[in-house]
Amino acid sequence: MPVIHPREALFGADESAPSLPVCDHYCGVEVRMRKSLALQAELGPVFDITLDGEDGAPVGGEVEHAHLMAELINSAENRFGRVGARVQTVDHPAFEAMVDVLIGQAGARMAYLMLPKPRDRNDLERAVAIIEAAEARHNVQRPKDLPLPLHALVETHGALRDVHALAAHPRIESLSFGLMDFVSEHRGAIPQQAMTVQGQFSHPLVLRAKLEISAACHAYGKTPSHCVVTEFKNAAALQDAARRAASELGYTRMWSIHPDQIRPIVAAFAPSTEEIQLAADILLAAQAAQWGPIRHRHGGQDQLHDRASYRYFWHVLERAHHTAMLRTSGPSQGALAHFFPNP
Repeated sequence: MPVIHPREALFGADESAPSLPVCDHYCGVEVRMRKSLALQAELGPVFDITLDGEDGAPVGGEVEHAHLMAELINSAENRFGRVGARVQTVDHPAFEAMVDVLIGQAGARMAYLMLPKPRDRNDLERAVAIIEAAEARHNVQRPKDLPLPLHALVETHGALRDVHALAAHPRIESLSFGLMDFVSEHRGAIPQQAMTVQGQFSHPLVLRAKLEISAACHAYGKTPSHCVVTEFKNAAALQDAARRAASELGYTRMWSIHPDQIRPIVAAFAPSTEEIQLAADILLAAQAAQWGPIRHRHGGQDQLHDRASYRYFWHVLERAHHTAMLRTSGPSQGALAHFFPNP
């Protein structure tokens, strides 16, 4: 009988969630943007780069900054096609011009476009209408005819209220939590401590926002992206925050705002060698059984597995793949290569 790949055996056509690198690195100054591209060329596409045209653009020079971002997206320095851009808010005077430059000059190569601070679903729809008009005007032809993915930041009260509508939008690929602006939106009612690496995991209003964003994304097959950690010199605290975001809050992606944060984030989201080996063993046995139920011995006990648990173990292997665990040595490498022959 033919060998059926897990993607075909375990998921329907409408169940394919976006498969994004676990780290999203932001940079807005030209020298840092170029250094980030060089680092991505060194490490591989284990992290995305978002060229920042919001906080990174000089006041009054937003359109010129968009030209620079488009140039870098189109350059040979963008080796893997995993470079996106963040523009100004939809009500900013430069929004339409920035979108026009980026879509017109780099719409075919941009990995995604990030929309900051939508106040509600209406802001998102307004932004999408402007983007689609630019795509039509420039007749953008993208690979496989897939539309340009849009990412959005949930950092206002209205966006959090409408988070399920944002996640349900067909153009949205990922939602991120904007910690700093969200805390500021509460006009001092949330203390500054809630913006620290410890406080953001303990304040109830911040935790509520994080959980609602994560839940909405998973409900609609979108990627939830965790907020920044500003203590960029504290690698241990950063890695613990990334681990908690993944294991406690259900996030599958996280922001980096300094190159030193990229490796700890990728490491924190990577499954352990033991997790990879268990997932590979179970899926190989399941594949041999034509994806019927199997019995697998683990931890001294026999366990029954079927398609429900197979889906979980497949996601473990996908995380291993996207965190470059394929490049490590060990007994699980051959099994991983079986499912991902072209890393």
